[in-house]
Amino acid sequence: MKRFLTTVWVLALSAAVGYLVYDKYNTEADARQAEERSEVEEIRARESRREDLRREHALDMSGTAFCDAAEMAVESVVYVKVTKKARQQMPTSVLDMLFGFIATPKDQVGIGSGVIISEDGYIVTNTHVVEGGDKFSVTLYDNTVYEATLMGADPATDLALLKIPAEGLVVLPMADSDELRLGEWVLAIGSPYDLRSTITAGIVSAKGRSFPNYDGQYRVESFIQTDAAVNPGNSGGALVNTDGELVGINTSIVSLTGSYTGYSFAVPANIVKKVTDDFITYGQVQRAVLGISMAETESGVRVMEVKEGSPAAEADVRPGDIVREVNFQKINSGSELQVQINKYRPGERIVLSINREGDIKEIVVKL
Repeated sequence: MKRFLTTVWVLALSAAVGYLVYDKYNTEADARQAEERSEVEEIRARESRREDLRREHALDMSGTAFCDAAEMAVESVVYVKVTKKARQQMPTSVLDMLFGFIATPKDQVGIGSGVIISEDGYIVTNTHVVEGGDKFSVTLYDNTVYEATLMGADPATDLALLKIPAEGLVVLPMADSDELRLGEWVLAIGSPYDLRSTITAGIVSAKGRSFPNYDGQYRVESFIQTDAAVNPGNSGGALVNTDGELVGINTSIVSLTGSYTGYSFAVPANIVKKVTDDFITYGQVQRAVLGISMAETESGVRVMEVKEGSPAAEADVRPGDIVREVNFQKINSGSELQVQINKYRPGERIVLSINREGDIKEIVVKL
């Protein structure tokens, strides 16, 4: 009996110890599992947040990298090839005449870009792209090639208009370039160095910029300056905002090497629209004239001289007047004044807001 009771006690003690050990193990296991679950949830939450951040970043980048805008606009930007026929050389000596020692001249080929502005085949490009050309061809985004006709070229704005025999083309809509803001993201689309449909991005660095290489000829200069990379071949291509709208035609760069160094310039869309509409409607640019010479001041544009018999003279604009606004658009520079006047045609009326010795006057001028 004693031995039996001892065995029972030992078994009970063993069971109790086993239970305690088992319970402790389970408690520790549960704690470990809880800790692991907590860690898993923490990692899941962290990765979920990272994914959310990636999504947010992707959404942000769709605005800054212009995924949608680029895809919409790229089909409206074309590749322009300009051929200048070689001129036959005249013999320069008797030997040349006798033996025909005259090298056969070769045609010169230049390239540039253009932007489709109508479904029926009107394409805007730069004057310097088509200048001197005898034959023009346009290659669309889908590689369809058309022979083009030059409808007009305007050296004052460096804009030219081509026409191809096509219908149903993808048109790039024009924005109001006056609404363009400093620091706004834009992208440049063109064919630099024959790399077709190349897209680069940057911001609007300045507005109303006069090109530094101004050569003294009359020009309408109020360029949009950007830091979007532009190189030879980009000329005539599109400068596009985040809504996929045309805000300018890329025209030139400032560089000591001939390649992009951070400064590119585009003709504002409002000038583009005016010039191309004139070519289509009238066959030439209808350019309005105000009839003043001017100088820039801190508070606007000072009238230095009024041409006799000019619209300004007939409206009683006087030397010394400071032009503050044109049709209620604020003027800060001579180039901005040029742009505003260039938006109108001869015969149209505008309102000049001027400061005359401290008095603010609004004068109606018939251009």
